[in-house]
Amino acid sequence: MIPETKQMSLEIGGKTVTIETGKYAQSTNGSVTVRCGDTMLFVHAVVSKEPRVGIDFFPLLIDYEERMSAIGRIPGGYNRSEGKASDKAILVSRLIDRPIRPLFPKGYRNDIQIVAQLFSYDQENQPDTLAMLGASCALMLTGAPFEGPIGAVRVSKDENGNFIANPTHQQAKNSDLDIVVAGTHDSVIMVEAGCNFVTEDDIMAAVEFAQCEIRKQCDAQVEFAKQCEVVKEEFINPYDTSEIKQIIDETAHDMIFDAYHNFDREYRQNKLEEAKNLVKEKIDALPEDHAIKAIMEETGIDFVAEEFKAAEKKIMRAMILDENVRADGRKPTDVRPIWCEVGVIPRAHGSAVFTRGQTQVLSVATLAGPAMKQELDGVDPQTEKTYMHKYIFPGFSVGEVKPLRGPGRREVGHGNLAERANVPALPSQEEFGYTIRVTSDVLESNGSTSMASTCGSSMALMNAGVPVKCMIGGVAMGMITEEGREPVVLTDIQGIEDFLGDMDFKVTGNDTGITALQMDMKAKGIANDTLRRALQQAKEGRLHILGEMRKAITEPGPMSPFAPSISTMTIPAEDIGIVIGPGGKQIRAIIDASGAEIDIQDNGIVTITSNDQEGAEIAKKMIRDLTFKPEVGMILKGKVVRIIPIGAFVELGGGKDGMVHISQICQERIETIEPHVNIGDEVIVKIIKIDDKGRVNLTIKGVSEEEKAQFNS
Repeated sequence: MIPETKQMSLEIGGKTVTIETGKYAQSTNGSVTVRCGDTMLFVHAVVSKEPRVGIDFFPLLIDYEERMSAIGRIPGGYNRSEGKASDKAILVSRLIDRPIRPLFPKGYRNDIQIVAQLFSYDQENQPDTLAMLGASCALMLTGAPFEGPIGAVRVSKDENGNFIANPTHQQAKNSDLDIVVAGTHDSVIMVEAGCNFVTEDDIMAAVEFAQCEIRKQCDAQVEFAKQCEVVKEEFINPYDTSEIKQIIDETAHDMIFDAYHNFDREYRQNKLEEAKNLVKEKIDALPEDHAIKAIMEETGIDFVAEEFKAAEKKIMRAMILDENVRADGRKPTDVRPIWCEVGVIPRAHGSAVFTRGQTQVLSVATLAGPAMKQELDGVDPQTEKTYMHKYIFPGFSVGEVKPLRGPGRREVGHGNLAERANVPALPSQEEFGYTIRVTSDVLESNGSTSMASTCGSSMALMNAGVPVKCMIGGVAMGMITEEGREPVVLTDIQGIEDFLGDMDFKVTGNDTGITALQMDMKAKGIANDTLRRALQQAKEGRLHILGEMRKAITEPGPMSPFAPSISTMTIPAEDIGIVIGPGGKQIRAIIDASGAEIDIQDNGIVTITSNDQEGAEIAKKMIRDLTFKPEVGMILKGKVVRIIPIGAFVELGGGKDGMVHISQICQERIETIEPHVNIGDEVIVKIIKIDDKGRVNLTIKGVSEEEKAQFNS
């Protein structure tokens, strides 16, 4: 018997989105099917019955999965399995996580997992914002103390400049704006965008357009939860830590205050450690059966560290709100001191170091031929990338001992942001046929390493001789709020302002426009007026940073002698098979003989990448020989390979030759060909006739001095 289902429909961007529950995955706490066109996802939410013991964070786990069957394909690779999550899946998982995480009450520690599975994809209706909507809806059905719902929408522009909600891939690609906005009924919580030098006003207009769509989604989810008779859990923190707070206030308040008013990071860290130790001594002196020790023993949670951090947060925020001064002595709009250098790695094709305060990143650019492009085995229409950015964050950058492992979700997200930031400034493949990879190694970290990576990457590209359209800079903005007071927006936040503040808002671009942005809130949203102010303040900070970067480099330099050279030639499309040969035999022979990389496009454009000019010329000659087709009027240089009484045979290339009749060698009549022409001589000839058997007749005397000069030039 098919179970009873409940369904809701709403319109987003002129397309109907249908959400259904009650039919599948009934062992979950909340499960929905989301469909728009032929894009369909299953989204499931599970909430543990009891809080997890011994943790001091909210254990929310988000997994987004793409099935290759969604587009009717079997995965590549040896195992023909989806394997580990792709970068795209990780980025969508982060998109879902970021607007949901702030909307759970402090102290809630029940495990929550949301799994969004893409099972059908029409490659028009993009699944990421649908997954975000489905995650919110599934959470609402669990009855967990989720302070949502949230809505999410992607915004682009059509050819007339009008905004489109949830555009297709092609619409987003054709637009200068591709922005995802998520939020509650009343405020924005998350923004993620890739742009082609758009203005701050364009961003705000897109956000305000998105909010109308988000409100519709939130209202529909509230009604759907009522229809499903969901009873929402009321969460009250079961642990009273007010006595710990009091002990910290009495024992350590003045020391914390002093630590934050010294403006020296090392002094602050040492002073805070001293204050923590005093508090711990005070707690250790309490009787063994004291309530404070009892709850820490029961839960395994270090409530002392938690409340100490809360005391730090209160003092740091009060400094900004009341004294207009930050933990390092800066005013809210000040940027930390910056110094940059380029060309620091001898054998690299391009390199740069960007240092801002106690954040330092080394970016290295490597150039290669088209054959080194990244093949994408995913469900999206995009199947390859010719620009890649990798962000590496080792433990030593923050003074920690940590094993070196592959990139985590944070590293993938930061790398993607810096990549999107620089893409609009890159030349097209037609202008610059290289595949480009940039790595950004964080050498020291105290906030905004993704923006340092953006700046370092831009300078490394210029140092590598990539003809970028402009320099790209980036800045991270923060915010401090208190109810009833005007929020304070901070430019160039350091680590502690990110950790204890209410916003992490990164904006990249050139002098006139934005190329990427990413906003995450720890508070439950941001007002539009504050967002508008943050964008303007970010522009001022970005212009200052670009000015500092230009002290190191102002324009693309010459290419490194260690970078490969790229040359192109065109062959008839019908000759591609001849150049490749049976089973690739011919192309491998060319590669072995020349040492060059060779890439042949379907339209006959051949790209030759070589570390030396000689190898490139060998490859070109071999390809020309294979595809050579003689035509009447063609002027060529060839070698005399055979002489008979009536003429000389000249090798033309591609295994073909032609004959110069004795009458076509000199202007005057000659009796014998030699000594006028000898075997081994290189001569310039013109094709004057090709008979019906394909035999080629040539002339030497018929080549004018002007034609010879033109050929030699």
